[in-house]
Amino acid sequence: MSVQTKIEEKIVDAIPVLGLEVINESYMHNVPPGSESHFKVVIISDEFTGQRLLQRHQRVNQILADELAGEIHALSIQALTAEEWDNKGEKIMPSPKCLGGSKSG
Repeated sequence: MSVQTKIEEKIVDAIPVLGLEVINESYMHNVPPGSESHFKVVIISDEFTGQRLLQRHQRVNQILADELAGEIHALSIQALTAEEWDNKGEKIMPSPKCLGGSKSG
């Protein structure tokens, strides 16, 4: 099973999601082609109502603790309620360019 599929399944099993997007951003980093090490997770759930950003991120990190301890090198989290998602125009925030390595050597 791919790391991306594991992430999707674990989140759906743990949080009542209204929307979920798991994006493999490994290609943006200095890793071999086909890697699954850098991900962005966009979760829309009303479970986040009344929670601060830190609490939301802690919840996702808790769910993915095993993967974060091994296969996942970096995880970007966008955790929103349905209302927040609507207010942001239903847009996924772009990721910054990788600053951690050089593909040119």
